[in-house]
Amino acid sequence: MSVNFSTDEDFARQLDSEDPLCHFREKFYLPLRKDGEPLIYFAGNSLGLMPRSARELVDEELDNWAKLGVDAHLATRTPWYTYHEAVRKPTARLVGGKPLEVICMNSLTVNLHLMMATFYRPTQSRFKILMEEPAFPSDTYAIKTQIVHHGLNPRDALILARPGKNDFTVRPEDIIDLIDKHADQLAVVMFAGVNFFTGQSFDIEKITSAARKRDIVVGFDLAHAIGNVPLSLHDWNVDFAVWCSYKYLNSGPGAVAGAFVHERHAANTKLPRLAGWFGNDPNTRFRLHLEPEFVPVASADGWQISNPPILSMAPLRASLAVFDEAGGMEPLHAKSIRLTSYLEFLLTEIGSKKFTVITPRESNARGCQLSILAHEHPKELLREVETAGVKCDFREPNVIRVAPTPLYNTFHEVWRFGRILAQHQ
Repeated sequence: MSVNFSTDEDFARQLDSEDPLCHFREKFYLPLRKDGEPLIYFAGNSLGLMPRSARELVDEELDNWAKLGVDAHLATRTPWYTYHEAVRKPTARLVGGKPLEVICMNSLTVNLHLMMATFYRPTQSRFKILMEEPAFPSDTYAIKTQIVHHGLNPRDALILARPGKNDFTVRPEDIIDLIDKHADQLAVVMFAGVNFFTGQSFDIEKITSAARKRDIVVGFDLAHAIGNVPLSLHDWNVDFAVWCSYKYLNSGPGAVAGAFVHERHAANTKLPRLAGWFGNDPNTRFRLHLEPEFVPVASADGWQISNPPILSMAPLRASLAVFDEAGGMEPLHAKSIRLTSYLEFLLTEIGSKKFTVITPRESNARGCQLSILAHEHPKELLREVETAGVKCDFREPNVIRVAPTPLYNTFHEVWRFGRILAQHQ
């Protein structure tokens, strides 16, 4: 793909002029530099930008609270009691699931614990969990404590798929080999959709197929995948997945997260779970103390613990509407591939010995993030880039993560970033 690119500034401007999604940038607030010009914001993999429509939706619910009080649970345009239903279908479209398989609730790690409470049922023979390394720390903490919760030792029960010697990413064939090798002892395979550190996108379909052939439960953390790469969780037969919504879904800091439970499990009300009142049958939910027995909803709602957090869900509604207006992940991913490939082309043209891109080169093996490993003085390089008006982020000990996001970043911004790096050699 890079053979068609050019280092000329006019070429970058031409790409922007031909971009059918370019006007979506205007739907977001862009952080400004001290001179009032927009930052080059390449940190959407950490916190997505605020949709302009989010303020209106949050203000609407604040007004409902002020004017209606408790009656706003039923008497508003989008009643609070069923507010989670307003985000169900657009979220299902992004993850490739059926609406009954999706619920937006809690935070990512809380949802992971809820899923593991149901799906990690270790036996004497099958008690191990396979993860990638490095996984996001919160996932690692959650999985290790789940193992300990069952009276097991993580040193015995946790298997890690690691990069090979002198590699930064995990070879896909190594994952399948580990599944086959440990199949008789594996209870759960738990992977990221896209690795937070390297930006490697894992083949969810192949991992799921390999695990399910051996009757192993398989789940995914989609924090860096949802809103970034196309997903088809239902068709891929994934057992469960969890995600946050404040990265590529642009729903605000600490915003409400989500979970997917495949239909074959979601409709099974006999599955064990940690229960809360909003997971109970809505027909009897408000009988309260008159219904002491938990009767789960026959959908992903059956894992819901508490009533929906309205002020946290309102910005998610705003962002999901933008995704729908853009046509979903297919056109966004097409632009993302081009943006990231163009960035990779420019970094290759620089040819610096000061850094190495550790994200896979194949477009189907990554999302929009490129992870740049700095060989010398990494934090100084980060400061230089930020001083020049670029916002990206840093992961210890020496990796700068750069994520040109298709909803609001431009090809000219990618060109400018490449020029900034070239000038600091």
